[in-house]
Amino acid sequence: MRIENEKFERFTTLLLEWNSIHNLTGAKSKQEILENIKDSLYPFKYINMPNRVLDIGSGAGFPALVLAIEYPKSLFILCEPRNKRASFLKFVSLELNLDNVVVVKKRVEDYKSSPFELITSRAVSDTKTLLKITKHLRDENSKYLLYKGENLLKELDEVKKDIIFDIIEYNKRKYLYIKRLIYDT
Repeated sequence: MRIENEKFERFTTLLLEWNSIHNLTGAKSKQEILENIKDSLYPFKYINMPNRVLDIGSGAGFPALVLAIEYPKSLFILCEPRNKRASFLKFVSLELNLDNVVVVKKRVEDYKSSPFELITSRAVSDTKTLLKITKHLRDENSKYLLYKGENLLKELDEVKKDIIFDIIEYNKRKYLYIKRLIYDT
Protein backbone atom coordinates (compact mmCIF):
# COMPACT_ATOMS: atom_id res chain seq x y z
CA MET A 1 0.00 0.00 0.00
CA ARG A 2 1.49 3.30 -1.09
CA ILE A 3 -0.31 5.68 1.26
CA GLU A 4 2.38 8.32 0.67
CA ASN A 5 0.92 9.50 -2.61
CA GLU A 6 0.22 13.04 -3.87
CA LYS A 7 -3.29 12.08 -4.93
CA PHE A 8 -4.08 10.69 -1.49
CA GLU A 9 -2.78 13.95 0.03
CA ARG A 10 -4.95 16.02 -2.31
CA PHE A 11 -7.96 13.77 -1.68
CA THR A 12 -7.48 14.27 2.07
CA THR A 13 -7.30 18.06 1.69
CA LEU A 14 -10.39 18.19 -0.52
CA LEU A 15 -12.34 15.91 1.81
CA LEU A 16 -11.47 18.04 4.85
CA GLU A 17 -12.55 21.20 3.00
CA TRP A 18 -15.86 19.77 1.76
CA ASN A 19 -16.54 17.95 5.01
CA SER A 20 -16.33 21.17 7.01
CA ILE A 21 -19.30 22.49 5.02
CA HIS A 22 -21.25 19.41 3.92
CA ASN A 23 -20.62 16.80 6.65
CA LEU A 24 -19.74 13.97 4.24
CA THR A 25 -18.02 11.70 6.76
CA GLY A 26 -17.31 11.28 10.46
CA ALA A 27 -13.58 11.45 9.68
CA LYS A 28 -12.70 15.02 10.71
CA SER A 29 -8.88 14.93 10.80
CA LYS A 30 -6.02 13.93 8.51
CA GLN A 31 -5.28 10.96 10.77
CA GLU A 32 -8.88 9.72 10.65
CA ILE A 33 -8.93 10.02 6.86
CA LEU A 34 -5.61 8.15 6.67
CA GLU A 35 -7.18 5.34 8.74
CA ASN A 36 -10.11 5.24 6.30
CA ILE A 37 -7.70 5.09 3.36
CA LYS A 38 -5.89 2.14 4.96
CA ASP A 39 -9.25 0.51 5.71
CA SER A 40 -10.29 0.90 2.06
CA LEU A 41 -7.09 -0.67 0.72
CA TYR A 42 -6.49 -3.43 3.26
CA PRO A 43 -8.50 -6.30 1.72
CA PHE A 44 -6.59 -6.00 -1.54
CA LYS A 45 -3.62 -7.60 0.16
CA TYR A 46 -5.67 -10.77 -0.31
CA ILE A 47 -7.96 -10.02 -3.26
CA ASN A 48 -6.98 -9.22 -6.83
CA MET A 49 -8.41 -6.02 -8.25
CA PRO A 50 -10.63 -6.73 -11.25
CA ASN A 51 -11.07 -4.50 -14.30
CA ARG A 52 -14.60 -3.26 -13.58
CA VAL A 53 -15.98 -2.36 -10.14
CA LEU A 54 -19.31 -0.96 -8.93
CA ASP A 55 -19.36 0.84 -5.59
CA ILE A 56 -22.75 1.35 -3.96
CA GLY A 57 -23.40 4.48 -1.90
CA SER A 58 -19.94 5.93 -2.46
CA GLY A 59 -20.49 8.83 -0.05
CA ALA A 60 -17.19 10.49 0.82
CA GLY A 61 -15.22 8.19 -1.48
CA PHE A 62 -14.46 5.28 0.82
CA PRO A 63 -13.59 2.82 -0.58
CA ALA A 64 -14.17 3.71 -4.25
CA LEU A 65 -12.12 6.89 -4.78
CA VAL A 66 -9.28 5.46 -2.72
CA LEU A 67 -9.30 2.29 -4.82
CA ALA A 68 -9.47 4.32 -8.04
CA ILE A 69 -6.34 6.23 -6.97
CA GLU A 70 -4.49 3.03 -6.10
CA TYR A 71 -5.67 1.05 -9.14
CA PRO A 72 -5.74 3.43 -12.13
CA LYS A 73 -6.14 0.60 -14.68
CA SER A 74 -9.49 -0.52 -13.23
CA LEU A 75 -12.78 1.22 -14.00
CA PHE A 76 -14.87 2.31 -11.02
CA ILE A 77 -18.55 3.16 -11.25
CA LEU A 78 -19.62 5.10 -8.15
CA CYS A 79 -23.35 4.87 -7.60
CA GLU A 80 -24.40 7.66 -5.21
CA PRO A 81 -27.97 9.04 -5.13
CA ARG A 82 -27.39 12.03 -2.82
CA ASN A 83 -26.62 15.36 -4.53
CA LYS A 84 -23.90 16.76 -2.30
CA ARG A 85 -22.05 13.46 -2.14
CA ALA A 86 -22.30 12.86 -5.91
CA SER A 87 -21.06 16.42 -6.49
CA PHE A 88 -18.10 15.82 -4.18
CA LEU A 89 -17.21 12.56 -5.92
CA LYS A 90 -17.38 14.20 -9.37
CA PHE A 91 -15.34 17.18 -8.19
CA VAL A 92 -12.59 15.03 -6.67
CA SER A 93 -12.41 12.70 -9.66
CA LEU A 94 -11.93 15.74 -11.93
CA GLU A 95 -9.44 17.46 -9.59
CA LEU A 96 -7.34 14.29 -9.36
CA ASN A 97 -7.68 13.43 -13.07
CA LEU A 98 -9.19 10.06 -12.25
CA ASP A 99 -10.15 9.00 -15.77
CA ASN A 100 -11.10 5.60 -14.38
CA VAL A 101 -14.04 6.97 -12.34
CA VAL A 102 -17.64 7.44 -13.45
CA VAL A 103 -20.10 8.92 -10.93
CA VAL A 104 -23.72 7.89 -11.37
CA LYS A 105 -26.25 9.94 -9.39
CA LYS A 106 -28.84 7.20 -8.94
CA ARG A 107 -30.04 4.62 -6.50
CA VAL A 108 -28.41 1.32 -7.39
CA GLU A 109 -31.85 -0.22 -7.93
CA ASP A 110 -32.40 2.23 -10.79
CA TYR A 111 -28.98 1.86 -12.41
CA LYS A 112 -28.75 -0.33 -15.50
CA SER A 113 -25.51 -1.86 -16.73
CA SER A 114 -23.88 -5.07 -17.81
CA PRO A 115 -22.65 -7.23 -14.89
CA PHE A 116 -19.70 -6.11 -12.79
CA GLU A 117 -16.73 -8.23 -11.78
CA LEU A 118 -16.76 -6.79 -8.26
CA ILE A 119 -19.42 -4.94 -6.29
CA THR A 120 -18.29 -3.05 -3.19
CA SER A 121 -20.18 -1.30 -0.44
CA ARG A 122 -19.36 0.28 2.89
CA ALA A 123 -21.95 1.21 5.51
CA VAL A 124 -24.92 1.12 3.13
CA SER A 125 -27.20 -1.76 4.04
CA ASP A 126 -27.30 -5.31 5.34
CA THR A 127 -25.87 -8.10 3.21
CA LYS A 128 -29.19 -9.68 2.24
CA THR A 129 -30.56 -6.35 1.00
CA LEU A 130 -27.36 -5.55 -0.93
CA LEU A 131 -27.51 -8.89 -2.71
CA LYS A 132 -31.16 -8.29 -3.59
CA ILE A 133 -30.81 -4.71 -4.89
CA THR A 134 -27.79 -5.58 -7.07
CA LYS A 135 -29.20 -8.76 -8.59
CA HIS A 136 -29.53 -7.09 -12.00
CA LEU A 137 -25.88 -5.97 -11.95
CA ARG A 138 -24.20 -9.33 -11.41
CA ASP A 139 -23.70 -12.64 -13.14
CA GLU A 140 -22.29 -15.99 -12.08
CA ASN A 141 -18.73 -14.58 -12.06
CA SER A 142 -19.45 -11.44 -10.02
CA LYS A 143 -17.93 -11.09 -6.57
CA TYR A 144 -18.75 -8.80 -3.65
CA LEU A 145 -16.55 -7.05 -1.14
CA LEU A 146 -18.66 -5.63 1.68
CA TYR A 147 -17.01 -3.50 4.36
CA LYS A 148 -18.78 -4.58 7.54
CA GLY A 149 -18.56 -4.21 11.29
CA GLU A 150 -19.74 -6.02 14.35
CA ASN A 151 -23.14 -7.05 12.88
CA LEU A 152 -21.59 -9.21 10.17
CA LEU A 153 -22.11 -12.55 11.91
CA LYS A 154 -25.78 -11.75 12.52
CA GLU A 155 -26.19 -10.75 8.86
CA LEU A 156 -24.51 -13.96 7.73
CA ASP A 157 -27.17 -16.04 9.46
CA GLU A 158 -29.61 -14.85 6.80
CA VAL A 159 -27.41 -15.50 3.75
CA LYS A 160 -24.59 -17.94 4.54
CA LYS A 161 -26.39 -20.92 3.00
CA ASP A 162 -26.57 -18.95 -0.28
CA ILE A 163 -22.95 -17.82 -0.62
CA ILE A 164 -19.35 -18.99 -0.64
CA PHE A 165 -17.34 -16.40 1.23
CA ASP A 166 -14.27 -15.41 3.21
CA ILE A 167 -14.05 -12.96 6.08
CA ILE A 168 -10.99 -10.74 6.29
CA GLU A 169 -10.43 -8.84 9.53
CA TYR A 170 -8.48 -5.64 10.18
CA ASN A 171 -8.84 -3.68 13.42
CA LYS A 172 -12.61 -3.54 14.08
CA ARG A 173 -13.47 -4.01 10.41
CA LYS A 174 -14.76 -7.24 8.96
CA TYR A 175 -14.64 -7.51 5.19
CA LEU A 176 -17.09 -9.97 3.68
CA TYR A 177 -15.69 -11.26 0.41
CA ILE A 178 -18.40 -13.16 -1.44
CA LYS A 179 -16.70 -15.32 -4.03
CA ARG A 180 -19.82 -16.95 -5.40
CA LEU A 181 -23.56 -17.09 -4.90
CA ILE A 182 -24.92 -20.62 -4.64
CA TYR A 183 -28.53 -19.57 -4.94
CA ASP A 184 -29.77 -16.40 -6.54
CA THR A 185 -30.69 -14.40 -3.45
